Amino acid sequence: MSSKREKLVEQKVTYTLIKEDKFYIVENVPARVNPETGEQFFSPQTVEHLQQIISSGRHPARVIQTPVFEFA
Repeated sequence: MSSKREKLVEQKVTYTLIKEDKFYIVENVPARVNPETGEQFFSPQTVEHLQQIISSGRHPARVIQTPVFEFA
């Protein structure tokens, strides 16, 4: 019987967040990913760094436009 930890694969992922009506995308974030479910796990240090990136107000690497649809 294998443990949950053995199933996780280290890889870089794209992290997305909506905060105060703004959509943020952070690329190349280190994560442990379950290849069966796609569930992503981040270390506490990574989560702290993500929060710093988003709250810092620094200029992003690039800006993209994102269409928004309503499910009707």
